[in-house]
Amino acid sequence: MGLGDKIGNKAEEVKGKAKEKVGDATDNPEMHAEGKGEKYQAEAKQVGEKMKDVGHDAKDDLDR
Repeated sequence: MGLGDKIGNKAEEVKGKAKEKVGDATDNPEMHAEGKGEKYQAEAKQVGEKMKDVGHDAKDDLDR
């Protein structure tokens, strides 16, 4: 996973967490749900990117 992808995904996750907390603080269930969705979407992207890294590492090990 490229550094830019890592930073972007982490930024999305932090943004989602912030929206979730603001939704809680302002008693806004829509904002809370939107933030939670953004957070989970970013986490899923991170897992996908990590799986790609594992695949590339395994391929590199086999090529040696």
